[in-house]
Amino acid sequence: MENKFDLGIIGGGPAGYTAAFQARMKGLSVVLFEKDKVGGVCLNKGCIPTKAILHSAEFYEEMKCSDGLGITCSDISVDYAKVVERKDKIVEKLRKSLELSLKNAGVVVVNAEATLSRISDFRAAQAEIQPSPIARGEYLVQAGGEIYECKKIIMATGSAPRDFENLRFDHEFVLSSDDILNLTKLPESIVIIGSGAIGIEWARIFSAFDVDVTIVEMAEHLLPLADIEVSKRVERIFKAKRIKTYLSNGVEKIENKKVYLSSGDILEPELVLLAAGRVPQKISDSVISIGDSCGKIQLAHFAIKQAVAEIAGVEFDENLVPSVVYGCPEIAWVGKREQDLEEGTYKKSNLLISSLGKSHCDNCTEGFMKILSRDGKIIGAHIVSKEASALIQEVTIAMQNNIAIDDLKKVCFAHPTYSEGIFECLFK
Repeated sequence: MENKFDLGIIGGGPAGYTAAFQARMKGLSVVLFEKDKVGGVCLNKGCIPTKAILHSAEFYEEMKCSDGLGITCSDISVDYAKVVERKDKIVEKLRKSLELSLKNAGVVVVNAEATLSRISDFRAAQAEIQPSPIARGEYLVQAGGEIYECKKIIMATGSAPRDFENLRFDHEFVLSSDDILNLTKLPESIVIIGSGAIGIEWARIFSAFDVDVTIVEMAEHLLPLADIEVSKRVERIFKAKRIKTYLSNGVEKIENKKVYLSSGDILEPELVLLAAGRVPQKISDSVISIGDSCGKIQLAHFAIKQAVAEIAGVEFDENLVPSVVYGCPEIAWVGKREQDLEEGTYKKSNLLISSLGKSHCDNCTEGFMKILSRDGKIIGAHIVSKEASALIQEVTIAMQNNIAIDDLKKVCFAHPTYSEGIFECLFK
């Protein structure tokens, strides 16, 4: 058989393509199977396209308030079809770059759905005998009419939008996060079910584009995975933006384009976005699974670190994976939440973003920093601020390397920046 490889990877998202690059650096022959487009959900249906649209939304929102900056903008309008066109161009450009990088690295990419079986099972079936169990063996992958023999298989098959028995996607009125990216016209109103990162970011996008937005969340607060003070601040921000919220509430049914809530309220939006998480897509339990398909943390950077750990052996602390929700202001956190800590066992330091000169220059004074510590070491950080996605990385590096707060105080932070807020917060 000519198609013989050291490693076969099923799925070409961040976990899959990172594993491929790492394996090639180690001199392994690699075949990567992807039934759709390389880049996975993150590049094609998630992180990148959403952030591209979000940038347009934020820019439009700033233009509406430009008078306060001494700039007059008149006759401002949105051509949403062009917003989506820009998003598509960005995704296509990045995907082509990734495809070229894989080719240059010597990764064989097979654009076809893959079916996996063990060589021992295959031979046993041919001989009509019962195979003896083995802990790990070689594999056969059938894809695109060809058969590939692989010494090792890594599963990186990602995840798919979650729906429920009484609440199914119809892809016309009830949309998934995949569907919402394909809209070319803004709705007048939308109900968003769920307030995780997807729900919060799309609420911000639609609100900035003057769409009437309503969020339905089963938990007591928005963004339930975040620290409680972060959730409450997001609620305050959304209230100021006139985004309506139904908390501690659920959807009983959707019928005749009406959304019936458990509270008895009936909503009649133009569209519904069901953003209630994602389901791991796993096609085999007998092989290594990384990324979204492993059922742990569904974040692209977590998937990338898993791939590096698996191939290169560079371990990382899964308890120190930062989370970021994009928009203005950004929301980011890492480590322990305050509600998970026993009172009296930690120290809390808070700093309002409005105390930083840079925030006034940027007209972005909303938000705060909160650092939780114990025995002179940071155990958690929660930031609502412009550039929070970059700020949280500074804290993560300190936590990862077990750097004492007293040593962090010795660092010279540039002024005026948002970073110096971390320095000031440490003295609180």
